[in-house]
Amino acid sequence: MLTRDATHTLTEQLAARFAERIRSRLLPAGTRLPSVRACAVQQGVSHHTVVAAYDLLQAQGLIESRRQRGFYVRDYVEKSTQSRAGKAQAAIKSRTLKDAVSLSLPAASARINATSLIRGMMHKATHPQPGAGMLPPDWLQNQFLQSALRKVVGLEELRTMSWGYGVPMGDEMLRGLLADRLKTLGLPVSADQVMTTVGATQALDIVSRTLLKAGDAVMVEEPGWSVEFARLAALGMQVLPVPRGADGPDLATMRRYCETHAPKLYVSVSVLHNPTSYSLHPAAAHHVLQLAKEFGFYVVEDDTYSHIAPEHATRLSVLDGLQRTIYISGFAKILAPNWRVGYMAAPPDMVDRMLDTKLLSTLTSPAIMERAMALCIENGQLRRHIERVRSRLIQARKHSVQLAQQAGCQFVTEPAGMFGWVDTGMDTEVLAQRMLDENYLIAPGTLFYASRQPSTLMRINYACTQDVTFWNIYQRVRTEFPQADGAPMA
Repeated sequence: MLTRDATHTLTEQLAARFAERIRSRLLPAGTRLPSVRACAVQQGVSHHTVVAAYDLLQAQGLIESRRQRGFYVRDYVEKSTQSRAGKAQAAIKSRTLKDAVSLSLPAASARINATSLIRGMMHKATHPQPGAGMLPPDWLQNQFLQSALRKVVGLEELRTMSWGYGVPMGDEMLRGLLADRLKTLGLPVSADQVMTTVGATQALDIVSRTLLKAGDAVMVEEPGWSVEFARLAALGMQVLPVPRGADGPDLATMRRYCETHAPKLYVSVSVLHNPTSYSLHPAAAHHVLQLAKEFGFYVVEDDTYSHIAPEHATRLSVLDGLQRTIYISGFAKILAPNWRVGYMAAPPDMVDRMLDTKLLSTLTSPAIMERAMALCIENGQLRRHIERVRSRLIQARKHSVQLAQQAGCQFVTEPAGMFGWVDTGMDTEVLAQRMLDENYLIAPGTLFYASRQPSTLMRINYACTQDVTFWNIYQRVRTEFPQADGAPMA
């Protein structure tokens, strides 16, 4: 919060707070800032302080004033701001309280989009973030990763490989172990069908760039992960949201899309779906595969949460045997996010096309990281680590559910997996902006809808919501927020 005994003035503190969010893209270009009156109420400062802060931000080129409409974030290019700062000080002195009051306009809710949330998760924080999509660092810390990496670096084979681009399909040892892993899930594949990628995200991108062209229709689950919506939209695809229920996707909606839009692809998180944590029912899976065969589209199964999911869970790829399905997974959620080791398994006649796309994007993937991962799998250390994380997650989930319910949240889906899907009773995009003032990043429900519709839902990470302090602040903010003004602190 703003402090009156700080080294910097209230104006400078408020301007710096907005500036940091704009530069980190937590407030993207086009976002409307709160009205002067609303911001003054939320921050407990005078109207003059807010106007002075807005003047300073305008001088820095970060926001602009639109006549009769308010203040908006500019699509700026970072440049030296020393001369602008001088102008800002003059502008601050010239403003009067009367000017500030006249600028009091209603403000629309600021938008946290997919990349905003990712940027926020990348920032170093002193405490776990409830909206994070990964486990806290202390859950992932271990000694065997470093040991495996040291061993790999000393191998003559890997030293030699470093002078070239390596194996395009990925480390042979790792691909063999991954094929064995898939067989335990009921998916018999050869190592020749497995290709490593720079994380599961690149695998999704490779599939899209191989099978689609701009303008093609793609069915995606809704609610679903906003990064996938944004990624497909950026490639020029037509995104068709399919409602996701407890048993699986809305089959009637899928059929209607097939008949009217001829989609080329359906992207699904069958097991521990993000954000609901639903898992696919066998009957629904069979119907999806029947539709795929009837209408000729492919199914991309994103099994990102496979390591914390039951092995007997229903997977489309297992039922289909990789005929019209493509399987994708990785290790970012369970072990080493920054190693960026992912992989995919595809139908035999599609592997070469996928490899061509990989070659055009990254040539190969990091062999040292892949071989180190292979050693962790081979010696059983990854398996033991997964067992510890699963056990810890079960306990964290129980505790987090209890804290959330005590704070007034209602779970709209049965608690499972890594994420909880809860109803807060208020617009969570507004809530998200206010919680940023308290240094907490939450994931508002609107992020998980392709249409970006307002929502009272939010996704919580069970592992990151163990602290009573967060829930106490959440309750206070939810109670104190000036709903009637309708202007969130951006």
